[in-house]
Amino acid sequence: MNAKRFPSQSRVVIVGGGVMGAGLAYHLAEEGWTDVLLIEKGELTSGSTWHAAGQCPSFIADYNMAKIHDHGVKLYPKLEALTGQYVSWHGCGGIRFAYKTAEVEWFHRVAGVGKLIGFECDIIDPAKIKELIPYANIDGVLAGAWTHTDGHVDPAGVCNAMARGARQKGVGIVTHNRVTDIKQRKSREWEVVTEQGSVIAEHVVNAAGCYARQVSQMVGTDIPLINMKHTYLVTDTVQEFLDRDDEMPVIRDPYPSSYYRQEQKSGLIGIYEMENSQECWTHREGWPEWDSENELFDPDFENLMPYVERVMERIPMWRELGIKRTVCGAIPHTPDSNPFLGPAAGLRNFWHCNGASIGIAAGAGSGKYLAQWMVYGDAEINMLGVDPRRFGNFAPGEYTKAKSHEDYEHMYKLHLPGEERPAGRKMRTTPLYDVLKAKGAVYTEVNGWERPKWFSLDGREEEVGFRHNNSFEAVAEECRAVRERVGVQELSTFAKYEVVGRDAERYLNRISANRMPTREGGITLTHYLAPTGRLNGESTITRLNEGHYYVLSGATSEERDLSILAQSAEEDEAVSVTRITDDWGVIVVVGPRSRDTLAGLTDEDLTNASFRWLTGKEIVVADAPVRALRVNYVGELGWELHCRMEDMVRVYEAVWAAGQEFGIADFGTYAMNSLRMEKAYKGWGAELTNEISMVEADAMRFFREEKEDFTGKSATLAVDKDRIALQLVYFEVEAGDNDVVGGEAVLDGGEIIGVTTSGGYGHITGKSLGFAYVRPGYADPGCVFEVELIGENRKATVLKDPVWDPKNERVRV
Repeated sequence: MNAKRFPSQSRVVIVGGGVMGAGLAYHLAEEGWTDVLLIEKGELTSGSTWHAAGQCPSFIADYNMAKIHDHGVKLYPKLEALTGQYVSWHGCGGIRFAYKTAEVEWFHRVAGVGKLIGFECDIIDPAKIKELIPYANIDGVLAGAWTHTDGHVDPAGVCNAMARGARQKGVGIVTHNRVTDIKQRKSREWEVVTEQGSVIAEHVVNAAGCYARQVSQMVGTDIPLINMKHTYLVTDTVQEFLDRDDEMPVIRDPYPSSYYRQEQKSGLIGIYEMENSQECWTHREGWPEWDSENELFDPDFENLMPYVERVMERIPMWRELGIKRTVCGAIPHTPDSNPFLGPAAGLRNFWHCNGASIGIAAGAGSGKYLAQWMVYGDAEINMLGVDPRRFGNFAPGEYTKAKSHEDYEHMYKLHLPGEERPAGRKMRTTPLYDVLKAKGAVYTEVNGWERPKWFSLDGREEEVGFRHNNSFEAVAEECRAVRERVGVQELSTFAKYEVVGRDAERYLNRISANRMPTREGGITLTHYLAPTGRLNGESTITRLNEGHYYVLSGATSEERDLSILAQSAEEDEAVSVTRITDDWGVIVVVGPRSRDTLAGLTDEDLTNASFRWLTGKEIVVADAPVRALRVNYVGELGWELHCRMEDMVRVYEAVWAAGQEFGIADFGTYAMNSLRMEKAYKGWGAELTNEISMVEADAMRFFREEKEDFTGKSATLAVDKDRIALQLVYFEVEAGDNDVVGGEAVLDGGEIIGVTTSGGYGHITGKSLGFAYVRPGYADPGCVFEVELIGENRKATVLKDPVWDPKNERVRV
């Protein structure tokens, strides 16, 4: 380290010296935070970094993860010159093979993401593949996705280079010093206890890789992570590689579920077993002993050989070669394969930077964007997909095991839109699950919850894919029921909290942008802002009575919003926050006949004069106490009925029976998305993210400038609307057999002018609709541009108003 003795204080302590920890140290220093101490129990790289294959793919369809990977692909070729440390960047490019039409369609989506971010991705035919790899057998291959600038790197080299760059800027690095405990002081600082002494820090980052769960548990929390065994083989020298100067591109091939490439003058084959995948250290509860360093495992050749044989079918010249090296090591895995980058749930200034299953590719970008979040309060990309708080307390354990094995075994299997994978299901269900399942509910999962997405009334199975499928008309019928009659939906997946206390109103006003209702039963939609003015969250809040508020958030925001609510109270504020998500269920009753349906089930006066839009009352339905909120996400007359979980079946069955004469129908989230797009309702996590302020999001009607100071107020007021780079627009695109989903390129004459955020088909209006952030010059109603959908540029027109009920009359009747 730079200092002569172990320091007693540091602004930031990073626990772990693999590529994730080193990447963060380097980028914190780049952002000006150099009072940083990285502590590694062994040598740098000695966990899972040193034995990695070093793959750095650009090929990825997730818009934000693609940005994380892209930073590494762009930084690593320059890193040796920047730091003086050997890196060994091989910019050989990569080709992913497609065997099915849907895979080719997916390639178009990846190519569109490439246009947005700035990496080249060409979709090439088999003849071009053969030209690039003349010794490959491409029988059955329909196309390839050729990413020109990606490649591979020496893992230890790149880790040491970022560590060296951090040292050069003043970061301290201590090796052979294990962290034994982490304690939070009354001052809210952290005491990091090590074998060489203790250091007091403002921030602590868990970058412990394979040990990340153990480090998390030191502070009384947990994360859903396991360590999977992954094997790659290195062949004897390949004569063809000796005879040519250029390097073979990295091949990613679903047929053998493998990647294979040139490694110096040998071949390298990395295998993701499609069944019988294995965890590391299962005899030790899934994690290594503290003294484990540079640990490798005996590969299961019996399980691996069928995949190796398939690779040999593809590269026949390798068949006669021997295997000179086999590496079977640990890779951290999360349930959705994305890393954990961000705050730990419920803790101040304790951060995660771990869980990257493609860690070398993600190391630099993970460090860059987490560093931005730590230093500035926000990152420049949407961090929701990597926020550690995206999973609740249910996730560590069996759910993570099931999901991670499934994800590992499906590494090269395309996950099609609408496809429901079976692992880790039914973790969180309500008493209505079996009732609705028997009626044809097709479930999807969100934060562990099972939630109906559509109803298969005739038993058909969804033919999943990127285009309209056999659920299309069934969803249209659900939409018609809601718009013309009455629909009923279970939406218990809301995160639910009660905020209670003498200062509850003042507290909620102080931490959010809208004004809290002052009348009993009042409802408001409000947003939590960062000090920078960026959007941090969204809640619907009902005032039940003085000092008692009922707060609702989206399912994926449960832990994130709980952290905001629970950590924002000042010492002199009398307020408490209680999570009640699992105690209360939600049944939505909505449509022009919803009042008629509910009228006979309660003694409450439901007329507009007595029960107005955006108000709530505690009523009785079917002898069950219910919090009835006159609000919904589809833009019709209707109520959300919030009741105790044990009363859900009784309330639902009463609603269903009462609605028979009015043509009641069940509906799911497919229909809800169609209906909300027609109403131009923005979605949290799509249109509303930490990347933007309320100004760019066109959400200033929920911002109360006249309120006393609140978090993010001054920063939001400082935004110059005439100088913003992007503006949210609502648009109609020429209808086809597929729609906007989010992350597609928006173009004008081939020039990128924006990116879509979400979309869908409006079944009632017959319009294909979407939201996008575009340059302000394209934001006026009537402006025309193009949206790239599965490789086709389709004309889109900016709309001024929602295509359904633009005057908002139907919700108020």
